[in-house]
Amino acid sequence: MFSYHTSEKDLMTRMRKTTVAGLAACCFVLAAMSATGAEKKPAKVPPQAIDANGAPVFKVDPFWPKPLPNRWSMQQVTGLWVDDKTNHIWFLNRAAAADGDEIGGGGNPPRIDCCVRGPEVIELDQEGNVVSSWGGPGHHPLWPTALQSIIVDPDGSIWIGGTGRNDSILKFTHDGKFLWDFGHRAPNDPSFKENNQQTDVLASNRRFNIDFGAREIYLLNQRRVLIYDMDTGAFKRGWGGHGMPLSEISNDPIPGYTWNGGPPPEEKNMVPDLHFVEFDKDGLVYIGERGQDRISIYTKQGKWVKDYYVSPNTPARGADCGGLNKMTAPPCGTTYKMTFSKDPEQKYMYVADGTNNHVWILDRKTGKTLGNFGSNGKYAGQLHWINAIGTDRFGNIYTGEVEQAKRIQKFAPVPANAKK
Repeated sequence: MFSYHTSEKDLMTRMRKTTVAGLAACCFVLAAMSATGAEKKPAKVPPQAIDANGAPVFKVDPFWPKPLPNRWSMQQVTGLWVDDKTNHIWFLNRAAAADGDEIGGGGNPPRIDCCVRGPEVIELDQEGNVVSSWGGPGHHPLWPTALQSIIVDPDGSIWIGGTGRNDSILKFTHDGKFLWDFGHRAPNDPSFKENNQQTDVLASNRRFNIDFGAREIYLLNQRRVLIYDMDTGAFKRGWGGHGMPLSEISNDPIPGYTWNGGPPPEEKNMVPDLHFVEFDKDGLVYIGERGQDRISIYTKQGKWVKDYYVSPNTPARGADCGGLNKMTAPPCGTTYKMTFSKDPEQKYMYVADGTNNHVWILDRKTGKTLGNFGSNGKYAGQLHWINAIGTDRFGNIYTGEVEQAKRIQKFAPVPANAKK
C-alpha cells in the first residue's frame, strides 16, 4: 500500500510527463504546419530607397526574363498581369506585327536559325522562366484579332480581351481550355455604328478589368464605363465623364485643340482613347483617359470624386497626334496603363506613359507626381512605347512595350541601404 505522500509524488510525475508530451506534440504540429505552408507568413520586403522628392527608386534587371524557349520570338507586349497567389507574370505576346526575320525559321528545313511565332499567352515565374503557354490565332474561333488585356482571377482562370472590331472577352482555364464567351458582339454589318447609349451589342469591347468581390466586369467603350455581371454577361449600370448618365453622353466627335505648350482644354466627357480601369483599396475606380492626360476617379456607383492629371502639358489629342499606324507624328497622351503599389496603404500609383516613355510615380492620396523612371530607347532600362505595367508583392515593377521594342522588363526596388 502506497502512502499518501508516495501517491502525490507519482501523480505529479505523471502530470509532468503528460505536459512534456503535450508540448512535444504541439511543437510537432506547428513544425508540420510550417513545413506545409499553413503558417507561412508574407515575405518581408526590405525598406526601399526613396529619392529627394519622395519617389521610390528602381533599377532594371537586365538579365530578366530568360530567353523564350523553342526559338519563339518576343512580340508586342500589349498586356500583362501579376497573379497575386503565385507572383507569376502573365503577358500577351501579340504577334500581329511580326517581322519576317522574327518568324522566318518555321520552314522545313528552316530558312533561318531564328525564329518562329510563339504562343500569345505566356506565364513566367519569378526567375523569368516560361512555366506555361498557349493561345494565338486558331486557338479559338473567336480569338481576338487585336489582343490588349489579360487578367488572372482568384480561381486561376485567364481572361483575354481585344480592341479589334467585334473582339470580345474570352475566359479560359489556366492551361487554355475555353470556358466562356462574354459576347455582346455587333451585327456583322460594316454599316453598323455603335453609340454611347447602347449596352446590348458593342462593335468593340475595348479594355476591361474585373471587380472580383462584386463579380463585375468593368468595360471601357467609346466615352463610358459599362458594368456587366461577370458570370452571366448581363448589363448592370454605366456612366460617362464626371458621372454623367449614359443618356447624356455626346456622340459627336470631341474636338482636338491647337497645342501651345499647355494642357488640353477642360472636357466633361470622358476623352478617348480610354486605356485602363483600376480599383484601389478604398473602393474607388480609376479611369485612364489618354486623350486628356487624365485619370478620372469615381465610386463604384459612378459618382465622380476627382481628377488627376499626368504630365498635362503633353499633347493629348488632335490632328498633330500620331499612333502606331501614323508614324509621321509623335504619339499623344500620357495615361496608357496604371498599377498600384502592393504595400498595405497602396501609397503609389505607377502610370505607364507610352508617349514620353516614362513610368510616372504618383502619390495615390493626392495625385501629386513624385518622379519617374525610364527614357525613350531600347537599351535595358529604357522604354519604347510602353503599353503594359504590373507589380508584385515584392515591389518589382514589370513593363511591356509595343511597336518595335517588343519586350517585357523587370525593375527591382533599390534597397534603402544599397551602396551608391
